[in-house]
Amino acid sequence: MAEPAPAIRRGLLWAEFAALYLGAPLVIALFLPGHLLFEALAVFSLAGLGLLWRTGGFHWHSLVRGWSRLPWREILAIALATLLTGLAILALDRPNSIFQIVRQRPEFLPVIWVFYPILSALPQELIFRPLFFHRYAALLPAGQGAIALNAAVFSFAHLMYWSWVVAVLTFVGGWFFARAYLERGFPSAWVLHAVAGNVLFAVGMGAYFYTGNVVRPF
Repeated sequence: MAEPAPAIRRGLLWAEFAALYLGAPLVIALFLPGHLLFEALAVFSLAGLGLLWRTGGFHWHSLVRGWSRLPWREILAIALATLLTGLAILALDRPNSIFQIVRQRPEFLPVIWVFYPILSALPQELIFRPLFFHRYAALLPAGQGAIALNAAVFSFAHLMYWSWVVAVLTFVGGWFFARAYLERGFPSAWVLHAVAGNVLFAVGMGAYFYTGNVVRPF
């Protein structure tokens, strides 16, 4: 069987991109019960890894290379910026949530700090960094445009929280994670994401990022 023409292949790739990064988050936000989020993320991750494997040409060992290039100053800066931003948002909007876990369930915080990087940050990074920049490279704009698009779809993937706070924070975070991935490799993006997420939950921003608190606006 003959290969599809380049224009057809590009069109199919765009359709796949739209389904994965726009359609799936929209369906999850509109219809998925909040308690099934991790199951959906697991399916999403397996599908993404399958697509990455089918693409070919991806160096899988790159996922575990680059630990020596971790941007420690940026990691500390993001941790501090996340802490201060979270405190400012909560002070203005939900002061009772400030350090809620630390005050009420301190024994639960180490559980979050251990499992969030593995069960949430890791699969998200696989889908939104290696898969995005490798399989869909031919569709991406040049330079900073690719990073901006990556941050935008990463933010849209959090539509399920129905919060402008979440949308803004994930766009900014996605920008830094994408840049770290392109400049320093996968471990840097994963660590930055894990640290930012752990600080958010410690400071009390689970008020926005916990699916159990989500209220759909319809």
